[in-house]
Amino acid sequence: MKHLLSTADLSRADAVHILDVAEEMAEVNTREVKRLPALRGKTVVNLFFEDSTRTRISFEAAAKRLSADVINFAAKGSSVSKGESLKDTVQTLGAMGIDGIVMRHGASGAPRVLADADWIDVPVVNAGDGTHEHPTQALLDAFTMRRRIHGAASRGQALDGVRVLIVGDVLHSRVARSNAWLLRTLGAHVTFVAPPTLLPAVDRPFGAAVHHDLDAALAEDPDVVMMLRIQQERMHDAFFPNEREYTRHFGLTAPRAARLPERTLIMHPGPMNRGLEIAGVAADDPRSTVVEQVANGVSVRMAVLYLALTGSDNAAHTTTTKEPAA
Repeated sequence: MKHLLSTADLSRADAVHILDVAEEMAEVNTREVKRLPALRGKTVVNLFFEDSTRTRISFEAAAKRLSADVINFAAKGSSVSKGESLKDTVQTLGAMGIDGIVMRHGASGAPRVLADADWIDVPVVNAGDGTHEHPTQALLDAFTMRRRIHGAASRGQALDGVRVLIVGDVLHSRVARSNAWLLRTLGAHVTFVAPPTLLPAVDRPFGAAVHHDLDAALAEDPDVVMMLRIQQERMHDAFFPNEREYTRHFGLTAPRAARLPERTLIMHPGPMNRGLEIAGVAADDPRSTVVEQVANGVSVRMAVLYLALTGSDNAAHTTTTKEPAA
């Protein structure tokens, strides 16, 4: 694997392999010294043209735990604000001898443009591009589901037959798109639940089924309920009457959460709008994986960076290396 641009590019075997390597990385993250020498001497650039907290810090932690040097680039305050093009920015970074780029951009498809161009020849990892995709978020979500559902026997497992509801602002969500493709590749059954105004205008968006009644969908006892953030910053029209009305019809309220089976996972990619798409009691429920998703994100991103920057298919020899001295 050289680039990770889209979950649609991953075969079932590819996806399971990344999750298995992430399991090995998760073991590293339980050590007293959470560091491997796998990327020692490599330099990774976090090239972020959009604001981010979880994703940028998660990638930074992942790279550092693999012993890579990290350069954090933010468009604000850089020459980009003076009109510098993406090409010139990347070539400037390339002249500094970087080994990999983690890129977040507001334009859909920007990471693929970078990967396909001849401006620089290094691995590119998509950390979110517009309303298009967020592949590492989907991988960490799948990793979290697999761990909760299969437990210690998760290595080598996919998500065959797992029923997943993805609820909310599908139209503006790169997480929804990446998850739909990846989860279906792993054998899960995916259903979007949203008002028609917050869904793409096709019969089966990204191959998923569609439901417009959250209570009816929850009554079918799904294995996973993933709530999506209402992305008001991307909304330039009225997509629903008001926030109170949205919560009444499509929010995971306390009564709805109470009706869910004990085995049903409650997920949210964050950041959450508590009280809008998810009630605080649901976010803090023992069935909620919100904090786990953040922790698992570091392990998954370690796996992605390791596989992309080393070209290796086997992390076992690296994760069993003696821990370096503190």
